[in-house]
Amino acid sequence: MSTSPAAYARLRAAAERVAAYGKVEIADGQVVLSLPPTAAHAEAAHHVADQLRAQLPRTHPRHTVHLGSTVECPGLRRLYRPDVTVAPINAIEPHAVLLVTEVVPRSNPSRAYDAKVRDYATMGIPLYLLVDPRDGTGIAHSQPGYTAREKFAFGDEITVGPWILDTSVLLTYGRESD
Repeated sequence: MSTSPAAYARLRAAAERVAAYGKVEIADGQVVLSLPPTAAHAEAAHHVADQLRAQLPRTHPRHTVHLGSTVECPGLRRLYRPDVTVAPINAIEPHAVLLVTEVVPRSNPSRAYDAKVRDYATMGIPLYLLVDPRDGTGIAHSQPGYTAREKFAFGDEITVGPWILDTSVLLTYGRESD
């Protein structure tokens, strides 16, 4: 769906008004409001972020890990809030982002597998890590256009770009404590 710049500006204003109620994103001409994440969802994001944060001084010393930051591409008329982002310390523009991680929610999982794969690739973000606590699996997508896809199961040690992640610390939604 094509959205005009004026329509996108109205969507952006609406998104700002409802942002206090949960995770707000804009895609395909709609404002999408997601409820706050479950404990397992948040825990997965924190485990990935902690491992990346420990490796950045060696691999990308002028970068940082963001939790829930905004990645916006006005040209595509998209605004996403990935669970984890690796970007330069003072920049979060899509062209500067090295990695986005989405933890698949229980509700509406198809967006993480379809629209976000397409949109993050179009934004030029080199790496997209998809973590799915519904079944304890994931996919590490890499450029160009995310044609390289490495599937993994929780418990595997995986390589995502220059980083190595231990997925044995991740829990499925069925094993969460909340």
